[in-house]
Amino acid sequence: MQKIEISHRTIVFIIAFLALLWALYQIRGVILLAFIGVILMSALNPGVDWLERWRVPRVVTILLFYILIIAGVSGVVAILIPPLVEQTSKLIAVTPQLLSRWGWLRVDSTVLIQQLGSVPSNVLRLAVGAVNNVIVVFTLLVFTFYLMMERRNLKHHLRVAFGSDGEAKAEKFVDDIERELGRWIRGQLFNMTLVGILCYLGLRLLGVEFALPLAILAGLFEIIPNMGPIVSMIPAIILALATAPTLALGVAALYFAVQQLQAQIITPKVMQQAVGFNPLVTMLGLMGGFALGGLAGAILALPVILVAQVSVKTWYN
Repeated sequence: MQKIEISHRTIVFIIAFLALLWALYQIRGVILLAFIGVILMSALNPGVDWLERWRVPRVVTILLFYILIIAGVSGVVAILIPPLVEQTSKLIAVTPQLLSRWGWLRVDSTVLIQQLGSVPSNVLRLAVGAVNNVIVVFTLLVFTFYLMMERRNLKHHLRVAFGSDGEAKAEKFVDDIERELGRWIRGQLFNMTLVGILCYLGLRLLGVEFALPLAILAGLFEIIPNMGPIVSMIPAIILALATAPTLALGVAALYFAVQQLQAQIITPKVMQQAVGFNPLVTMLGLMGGFALGGLAGAILALPVILVAQVSVKTWYN
């Protein structure tokens, strides 16, 4: 019988590899934050480069984009929050009546309302969570700022990984990553906004109550390919059933029409086939991302696949 020998070098390599995996797992939050920063850089950098051609200092251009983004988000929040709070509060108040109409839906409405009502009372926990989120967003913006400032030097930092002609390959790699991720994030933001607006207008025309929170939900879930539109349609149909079965059919038809419009016309035009994955690859990526990182993992699954695809192409070319 042949004796299998394992060298000391192999043992050390295995231990070092496992230690590296353990270290990466411990800092997975930092890695996630850094990856989101790369996505933001990819979305903003083309505009920053365009303004820089007009001899606007890069630091001023980046800060200008930050101001415009913060002002835009603040304006949208200021417009949407009052009606959103009003309609959501009304929805919580009428939940027992909605549930009582369906005997087959065995939900203890008292317990549900108690759980929903306990959210505002837990002010301290919500405040701490809000502060943590603000710190995370601030850290992300600072990291993205320095990443965009160092954008042109990334090829120097990565040239070692590409061997001979490393700097040229590294520059092409960074350009390809930026182009693909930039197309993805800009296209997704446009799709989410357009789907939310179309759903809101359609729900208002159909006379469905709580159109604003339902439309916002539809827009947000649009970022999850294939599964998002289906998930966002369920609460809208349930609420419509409380009024009339025919209204529920109308809501289902509305969401189906919006989804088909988005899938067949909007996405091919806006995304320019930037994410031209096979549906099977998309579903496997979503399932793997959800298993590893929950909802955030599912959302970031396609960008990760994009980066992996560009990396493989660059490496073998």
